[in-house]
Amino acid sequence: MGTESLSFIFLNAVLANNFVLALFLGLCPFLGVSGKLNTALPMGLATMFVMLVSSVCAYLINIVLVTFEIEFLRLIAYIAVIASAVQLVEMTLKKFTPGLFRSLGIFLPLITTNCAILGLALFQTFKEYDFLQSLIYALGAGTGFILAIVLMAGLREKLELSTMPSITQGAAVSLMLGGLLSLSFMGFAGLGG
Repeated sequence: MGTESLSFIFLNAVLANNFVLALFLGLCPFLGVSGKLNTALPMGLATMFVMLVSSVCAYLINIVLVTFEIEFLRLIAYIAVIASAVQLVEMTLKKFTPGLFRSLGIFLPLITTNCAILGLALFQTFKEYDFLQSLIYALGAGTGFILAIVLMAGLREKLELSTMPSITQGAAVSLMLGGLLSLSFMGFAGLGG
């Protein structure tokens, strides 16, 4: 069993082992949806919700798989749960906020292929977290994802107001900003023990 404190698990997932900026998982929505704050925050919240649902389901599925000694089905079971959770988010957004649903566009169904969510389920299983630790880990990972995508969106919106050489506009500046954010989050490594 994992013996880390809950606050350590949460802060480690948010800062030192941020899924986007330290582990480089979930880069597609990080780069694709971080152009505007009004789409970055809802995407982060939707991803966090899927992370929470996937984490709870992965914990329960893992218990069943271990009980019947069929752990080899873990990956396919986790993928099925993630796809189902994304469908739930997609249907909810389409019904209650169609404007946001349209603005997220193709990136909403791409949450299904967001490797940060699958990584979360696999990492919590390999670390042998109990239910509460898994839930805190998912909250931390989701918070870290939101933090990364909102920081990136804020920087990109700020850069739209500045004058830049044409060679650095677009994807080039996004990748440079991502690298700088990643370097800044590497400074949190080793904090807390």
